[in-house]
Order: sequence, then C-alpha cells, then structure tokens
Amino acid sequence: MAAAAIRPMRLAALTRTRCSIFQAAYNPTSARTGAKYLRARLRGPSMVKYYPPEANIAQIIRQWPELEMRNYAEEERLQEVEDKKKRGKGAPKKAKEKGDSRRASRKR
Repeated sequence: MAAAAIRPMRLAALTRTRCSIFQAAYNPTSARTGAKYLRARLRGPSMVKYYPPEANIAQIIRQWPELEMRNYAEEERLQEVEDKKKRGKGAPKKAKEKGDSRRASRKR
C-alpha cells in the first residue's frame, strides 16, 4: 500500500538523482541509445591478433631482391592488360587537362 502512495513525479526525481549519483544515463522514455554496445569491449584488436599476417609476395620480392623471385600473378595481370589494349578494350587514356576530358566535350 505504501508504494502506491508515492507520486510518479517523486519517483522520476528519485530516478534522476540516482542516475546522477551513480553516473548512469537518465533515460525516462526508454529510448534506444546503444549504450550497451558502446560500453562493450572492442573486438578489433583481438581479431587482428587471432589472424596471422598475410604474406605479400610483392613486398617480399622488394625486400629481398637477391632471391630473384617472380610474382607470376602480377606478370599475368600485366600481360592481360597489354592484350586488352591491343584489342582496344583497355582503360581510356587519362586527360592531361580539364578541357581534354570526354566529360567536358559532351554538351548537355
């Protein structure tokens, strides 16, 4: 019976005071704030430690040129780019100036 006699305004004031004392977020409307996820420990650093570092072939070749290693994937890619250019399917040439671009030559 005693709990029913307390006014809602007094309960709200008590909650507000309690939140300020214990440094909790005062949220009387129960709006979603995302505080649960902001308080949680970050996952990134532990995930980075879990996976081993990737071996970068190009970096290894540059670091130890005396090994005379070859990056076959890169050579194949360059060959494909060259073949496409011969067939006229390569990337368009970049414009030296703004007026040279294809976009600038088009009229609206």
